[in-house]
Amino acid sequence: MMPELPDLTVYIEALETRIVGRPLEAVRLGSPFLLRSVEPKLEETFGRRVVALRRLGKRIAMGVEGGLWLVLHLMIAGRLHWKQPGVKLAGRNALAAFDFPQGSLTLTEAGSLRRAALTLARGEEGLCALDAGGLDPLASTPAQCAAVLSSHSHTLKRALAHPRLFSGIGNAYSDEILHHARLPPLRLTGTLTPVEAACLHASMVHVLNEWIERLRAEARGRFPEGVTAFRKEMAVHGKFGEPCPACGAPVQRIRYAANECNYCARCQTDGRVYADRGLSRLLGADWPRSIEDWEKE
Repeated sequence: MMPELPDLTVYIEALETRIVGRPLEAVRLGSPFLLRSVEPKLEETFGRRVVALRRLGKRIAMGVEGGLWLVLHLMIAGRLHWKQPGVKLAGRNALAAFDFPQGSLTLTEAGSLRRAALTLARGEEGLCALDAGGLDPLASTPAQCAAVLSSHSHTLKRALAHPRLFSGIGNAYSDEILHHARLPPLRLTGTLTPVEAACLHASMVHVLNEWIERLRAEARGRFPEGVTAFRKEMAVHGKFGEPCPACGAPVQRIRYAANECNYCARCQTDGRVYADRGLSRLLGADWPRSIEDWEKE
């Protein structure tokens, strides 16, 4: 799971107390493929104090003196850790260490694919060029949210997770937001009523803030570890076949490419079970079309 807005918020809060105002002594790369830019040079950031931290969509931007930015995209399997100063980069999953006097921020990436990225930018203009431009959900108004939703014709699931529409929401929290709003994931954005759009905005703010608070409490001042999409407290995401906490019906899913959409048919789709590309093709006419048919199985 790619870390999303709540996870990145708590990462940044943990980093603020550890590195803001302190010099970045060096960056050690365990994989040369991590660095995705050639200018400015990475060495230009060495010895400069960290003056700012920002969330840029699903990226973390670290600003140092002189208007230089180091922008980390963790992708699906990238994770951050706070270690002792100068910790050795050991193992194939260790991609980088950002060395500070008090400790080293390390980046690891599980699996064989190397998707995590470090990009350097010069000044606000360079930083803005890396921003997909999506609306910040927690800084938005209901009217702004409604305007974004009406600007494109997408399913609600796709719209919430689209970085050019909303900033920082991905596969996991889009499921949770839509369940809280009791809206179908495959509903088209253009069909929402003003009341439904306002409800979706309220659910967006509620779910994201709730999970920020949960993750803060879980970290309890320590550096956040164990970032994952599959949390037992989630309502539907990653809960296929388990009972919906609101109504008890089994949570359903739609699988597509490397992602999946989880939802409750009773709470969100008036009992309709969406076709799943793999299972419905396998079962054909035996695929349950409603939650009542599913519960008969």
